[in-house]
Formats: sequence, structure tokens, C-alpha cells
Amino acid sequence: MNSPRVLTASVEGGKSGDDDAPALAVPRLSVPWWSLTKTALAAAALVLVAEGRLALDTSLRRRPYTLRQLLQHTAGVPDYGGLAEYHQAVERGDEPWSRAELLRRVDADRLVFPPGHGWAYSNVGYLLVRALLEEVTGDELGAALRRLVLDPLGVPGVEIATEPSDLDGTAWGNAARYHPGWVYHGLAVGTPTEAALFLHRLMSGGLVSGELLAAMRTPYALGGPVEGRPWRTAAYGLGLMVDVASPRGQCIGHTGGGPGSVAAAYHFPDLHPPRTTAAFAPFEDPAVVERAVLAL
Repeated sequence: MNSPRVLTASVEGGKSGDDDAPALAVPRLSVPWWSLTKTALAAAALVLVAEGRLALDTSLRRRPYTLRQLLQHTAGVPDYGGLAEYHQAVERGDEPWSRAELLRRVDADRLVFPPGHGWAYSNVGYLLVRALLEEVTGDELGAALRRLVLDPLGVPGVEIATEPSDLDGTAWGNAARYHPGWVYHGLAVGTPTEAALFLHRLMSGGLVSGELLAAMRTPYALGGPVEGRPWRTAAYGLGLMVDVASPRGQCIGHTGGGPGSVAAAYHFPDLHPPRTTAAFAPFEDPAVVERAVLAL
């Protein structure tokens, strides 16, 4: 059983199950996915690569890095995570800055290392992926992800939150009136079961397959155990965190977090049959949900 404040779901083969805490019995029990949204962005980008509308390893127009490097955080694009004024503005409840203002404040054209010669997690890099998806498709992010990823994978109920009110009906509510516009790459909202189904079907080849799925899952090694977290190795694919030697074998998915909650969904291909689990909690310690997915 779940803790009363942790929502979980699992998928094994073609079967799914969840154990939603009855104390949180709100409509659909949707939760913010936070950076699990990056996995959906990467999947959409790879669909466009498969269609010949994007190239994975050609430098982007007027940019010195490639789509693969953006997706794998090896482009050298700076982030807003360490920007004090960003966190102060969120805390005050300010309206989100425009994209142009954000890029100016982080000095996005000043790379922290030459593309392909380092690794640094960058939400700004995924904002650039979002902008590329919107430019190529001509759609806003929600419509693009729905057509390219969510509908084909059978999770059409997942939405992109764009206003504070979009978080009101989620399991944790939005008493602080957090504005999802501060998540510049986009914030998906869906149920734990939808999260597990999304990742399970994606990792099972339900959207992209062959070389593109292999590229998505190929890890860029970052080191050994992560202090305070359950992972034995740290690596990153294309929109995917990877532990090649977790207690359950290879582990592929994403952890995310934001004001008031954390999210995690991981696929375990070495289990028989392969299994995907997701966990969400109203805490800000990612280890809580990462341990929960391993426990499932």
C-alpha cells in the first residue's frame, strides 16, 4: 500500500495498476509531472527526426550545438537553477518573465562549455527544444505533444498546464498560486497511471523504435552513486535519466520536482516481464519517490 501522501502506479506487460490513496480522491488524481515532461519533449523531437523534419546531429540554425546535444544536456547551455532573481520572483508570485527576458537574464548565448565537451543539466536547453517543436509543427506545445506523443501512446488525458488554475484540481492543489509558466519547457499534468503508461509504451517501442529508441536510451555516463539518492550509477540519455546498475537492473526514466511536490517514473527492462513504475508525492525530496518506484 501507498503512504497516504504518495501516489503510485505500475505497468507490467499490457497490465496496469495503481494504488491511489483514498485521502486524495480528487477527480482523476492528476499530478504535476515536472521534469518528466522533458521525456515527452525528447520523444516528440525524435518523432520529427523520424519524419525527416528535424536532424539529430546537424547544428541548429544560428546555434553551435545539435538537437542531440540539447536533449542530452551536452550543449553547454546555461540554466536558471542558480539564478537568485528567478527563485525570488517565483517566491513573490510574480508573473513569469517572457522567454526573451529569461534568455537575457541567463545570458543563454554564453555557453558554459563547448558543445559536446561536458555535461550540465539545463532547463533552458529544453526551452529551446520546446521552441523548436513549436516552430516546426506550427502548434503550441500542448497541441504538438498531443498529436506527436500523447495520442499515439494512448494517454490523451495528459495536459500542459499554462495557468495557476490548471493546477487547482490536481492532487496537491495550488494554494500558493504557483504559475506553471515558470517551467519554461512546459509542465505536463496527468495521473500516475498515465505517467507509467506513457513511459512503458514509449520504452517498449510504441512511438519510435530501432536506432532512434536506442539513441534515446544510450547513456552518457556521469559517475557513480548519487549521494542521498538510491541510484548506483548516474547517466543521461535523450530526455532520460539512466542507472545502468540499480537494485532492479537497468533503470530508465526521469525524476522531477517543483514547489511542493516531486515526481518520478522509471522503466525496468531487465525485469521479466519489463515493468514501469511511477510515484508522486507532496514533498520536495526526490529520493522519496525514487525509492518508491524501486520498492514497486
